Amino acid sequence: MALLATALLLTAPGFAQAPKTAHADIANAQGTSIGHATFSQSKNGVKVTVNVSQLTPGEHGIHIHTVGKCEGPGFTSAGGHFNPTSAHHGIHNSQEPHPHVGDLPNLIVNDKGEGKLSFMIPGATLGDGANSLLPEGGTALVVHAKPDDLANDPSGNSGDRIACGVISK
Repeated sequence: MALLATALLLTAPGFAQAPKTAHADIANAQGTSIGHATFSQSKNGVKVTVNVSQLTPGEHGIHIHTVGKCEGPGFTSAGGHFNPTSAHHGIHNSQEPHPHVGDLPNLIVNDKGEGKLSFMIPGATLGDGANSLLPEGGTALVVHAKPDDLANDPSGNSGDRIACGVISK
């Protein structure tokens, strides 16, 4: 009987379940769409897939930022890096704990200006809690001009913010 009551509650109208997916439409400083990212919940965190074009070839730092606003041209409206656990930036930082939830691997863009990357953010969630990528006020995925050195706090010396997408359901 308790199992039936739980099943009815979970399917009742208005019952808020954690989304299983989210997305971000990524635009450059001029507001032109240059790609997208998808976010999928898994038991180990959130899987992210990024597909972009029209970028300068080479490596670019990308991070999750604390505010769901992408106002160009500098995208400072996106706030700082998403760091709900107060960890240090970068997997090569000698200080513990590291890395923070907003740290992501570098995006490699080919000679045609296209980049694709798929990775897992351990500990992140699309549900409730401090590590949610969908908190009130949102979060954003930001692409930087230079590669992240994966060590220096707070941003890995990754340079200017050149593209941004709000993460949403």
